[in-house]
Amino acid sequence: MPISRRAFAAASSAASLARVMGANDRVRVGIIGTGGRGMNHLQELKQDAAANAEIVALCDVWRINLERAVEAAGSRPRATSHYQELLSWPEVDAVIIAGPDFGHSRMLAEALRAGKDVYVEKPFGTDFAEAKAAYQAARASGRVVQAGTQWRSQPEFVGAKELLDAGAIGQVTRAEFRIGFYEPRWARDYHHVAEAEVDWKNFLLHRPPRPFDARRFRQWQLFRDYTNGIPGLWMSHWANLAAWYLNDPYPASAVTLGGVYRWKDGRETEDIFEALLEYPSGVFASFEMRLTNAAGSAHRWYGDKGTIDLLAKTVSGEGSTRSDRVAATKPITPVPTTSHLRDFLDCVRTRGTPRSPAEMGFAHAVAGTMAARALELGRKVRFDRERLELL
Repeated sequence: MPISRRAFAAASSAASLARVMGANDRVRVGIIGTGGRGMNHLQELKQDAAANAEIVALCDVWRINLERAVEAAGSRPRATSHYQELLSWPEVDAVIIAGPDFGHSRMLAEALRAGKDVYVEKPFGTDFAEAKAAYQAARASGRVVQAGTQWRSQPEFVGAKELLDAGAIGQVTRAEFRIGFYEPRWARDYHHVAEAEVDWKNFLLHRPPRPFDARRFRQWQLFRDYTNGIPGLWMSHWANLAAWYLNDPYPASAVTLGGVYRWKDGRETEDIFEALLEYPSGVFASFEMRLTNAAGSAHRWYGDKGTIDLLAKTVSGEGSTRSDRVAATKPITPVPTTSHLRDFLDCVRTRGTPRSPAEMGFAHAVAGTMAARALELGRKVRFDRERLELL
């Protein structure tokens, strides 16, 4: 009698869990997506001997990337352009999902059903329903999930969190994040990409079929089929930090503006974007990104006793007149941490909770999809945290 999918997943999960429980066991890793982020993870795994991980499987839809990654891995891992095939391999304990944004949530849910622990790159999701389904799958699975918002593992950001928790700047009522670039960071060359070298069907996944398009393949960040734009590509980092710093995972409401003002190159995603979000804890937060000018960046948290400036890496009494305000400008004390990926691998072995678990991944997906929907609809979007629904 053939084994059912559910029984196979349960058996795979139990076997994997039994194998990794020993603190000294090597974690066997598969990487889905071997472009920029995937290769960064591959190199970290190779260079960090203490991570005690082995790259046993690789997946990419572009043969050029896949062959480069196999050579870089050095251990001759199994390779495929079908991520479902990689998930079926029993020697894979954990997977890193590092492909284009629109596949993250579905791949995560499928990896969990296959009994794998998962490091999923940001954003956790660009479609609300898919992100919610992935979050619910994570809660039901008992697997380790780390969302790849690596600010959670940066020493200065951990130091700032400790200051906030200690009440150093008093009651926080406002957070501000502004960032600017003036260079076409997305403009990866695509003229050399041959259709015969791309598994185009597996690139599109569940998105509408269309003829091969080398530009969409290499510059997918510009097209709505594959991303929700700046909210997923960039705001996800800040929204994850906000959920962590405020101990308040979901905004109550969001309004946004944005559009294409400078880079009129056929893109569908905005080059200027601004979101205003209200948190139930009583914090008003603003996020702004410009791809049209690099001046004016800021990252500040405002309290009634002072200000934390994460670009300057300082805490000060700026903006407060209270007698007990922060007395002098001081540097934020960094808190030593392991890398975000190492934290994940350590938790795979110990079955602990990583720094940015599925709950935090879903939190930044809620903020990002709220902001994207507000821009699309041209109105305020709210979130019902009891029913987990956008309104």
